[in-house]
Amino acid sequence: MSDSKAHVGLKGLLMLCVVLAILAAVVWRIMVDDEELSEHIASGNGRIEATEVDISTRIPGRLESFAVAEGDLIEVGRSIAKMDTDELEANLAAAEANLNQARESKRLAEAVVTQRESELRLARAELGRFESLMEKGHVSREQFDQAQTKAETAAAALQAARVQVASAGAGIDAAQASIRGIKTTIDDSHLESPVGGRVLYRLAEPGEVLAAGGKVATVLDVTDVYMTIFLPTSQAGKVRVGADARIILDALPDYVIPAEVSFVAAEAQFTPKSVETQSEREKLMFRVRIRIDADLLKAYRDRVKAGVPGVAYVLLDESQGWPAHLQVTLPND
Repeated sequence: MSDSKAHVGLKGLLMLCVVLAILAAVVWRIMVDDEELSEHIASGNGRIEATEVDISTRIPGRLESFAVAEGDLIEVGRSIAKMDTDELEANLAAAEANLNQARESKRLAEAVVTQRESELRLARAELGRFESLMEKGHVSREQFDQAQTKAETAAAALQAARVQVASAGAGIDAAQASIRGIKTTIDDSHLESPVGGRVLYRLAEPGEVLAAGGKVATVLDVTDVYMTIFLPTSQAGKVRVGADARIILDALPDYVIPAEVSFVAAEAQFTPKSVETQSEREKLMFRVRIRIDADLLKAYRDRVKAGVPGVAYVLLDESQGWPAHLQVTLPND
């Protein structure tokens, strides 16, 4: 009995020694990594973020239908929803009728111009004959004056007819502009995504009446993904926009994601409570944005999820390169 207890105690002691050895190795590795990073690599905690794009209505109206669901992965230009366009279609039909009427008015005005031109030519010809006859004494001065007035009247009538043609042309332009405006509004009633990404929220449902600027959906742009970290002045001053960076996510610790510095704040600030400890928050830090390359994101766009925590590393001295444990490692599939 005592031998059995001694055996169990010895076995437990050995297991405890193994656990302590593993913990010591992990601590030693962390200390080594920290020592390596303290020289030419800066690091900071953060969360994966992505640009959120709100799809909104340009005009007030009733939401007719939805073409996507929350969580759907969509391409640029994908139809999101459609507003009711019955009233707009009626306005378009009326505008097209006005255009046809304006075109008919112009054709009538052009015919009148042709008629007035003929009348003017005849009146001027008669005036020329009367002028010759008056010089020979065959017509009176009064008759000549009447012929001259008739020619002047014909010229004025021609000018008025030409004004009617111009007015009808302006009516055509106005009708065409109205049609273009209505068609643009109808096109705007088909709400499309300006970015490719994942539908994050549906903010309205069919049948709802929305005001101008009413939000319909929110799309997560999976091609604009970044992590924000905070670095002290001693490190932030060495960070170059465009500098090489790495990101390791807590959920995927075996993979090292390549990235680059896309932004360094011009002014220092206190770091958020969720990012650093109380002692670190007492120091002024600089906000640094680490952005993942858009071309790389296209290959893994179905895996992008905002809010995933991780650690970002920034190369302060690019001449020294990355250590082995921060070399790029990506999933094969």
